[in-house]
Amino acid sequence: MEFLCYHRDRIGSLPLREQLLTEHWAYMDRYAKEMIARGPTFAADGDTLTGSLHVLDLPDPAAARAFAFDEPNYQAGAYRDVLLRRWRNTLGRTMWDFPGGRLGGNRYLVLGLGTGEAADLAPPSDRDELIAYGPLLSDDGSAWLGTAALLRAPDPGSARAVLSPERYADIEVHDWEFGGRR
Repeated sequence: MEFLCYHRDRIGSLPLREQLLTEHWAYMDRYAKEMIARGPTFAADGDTLTGSLHVLDLPDPAAARAFAFDEPNYQAGAYRDVLLRRWRNTLGRTMWDFPGGRLGGNRYLVLGLGTGEAADLAPPSDRDELIAYGPLLSDDGSAWLGTAALLRAPDPGSARAVLSPERYADIEVHDWEFGGRR
């Protein structure tokens, strides 16, 4: 089962995150084989860290919750909240398989928080700039809760346009970059 975990930073938590960097990496190294995508998000200034995204293939919802809530930065209070949802990898690849590579262009995390009937279940036909894409689901996979995409786009507005805005209660767009040690 695949899960999306987005830890949102608490304002002013950067010193704490820097202090816990070794513990964070040691923890993430334990999940290296399960990672589909990962990386930090930033404010529009491109420098201020706002969160940490991890998309993983784990055995079940309990394992996903353990991953999210045992993470050292979470345990120390660096994050203000966590978005944890079951996810479906519609592209069938990891971010490391993205043909566009790790560098070049603006990268974004787009989170469409769903309302009503499911939308955007299949990736757009123009998939060249998609790094990862899939629906956000309930723990048992039966209910659609939104859609998440990682993509390369010229600007936040173009990134947002990957989803059908009228189908979502809210769409968040975050500057994102490839993370990890691979």
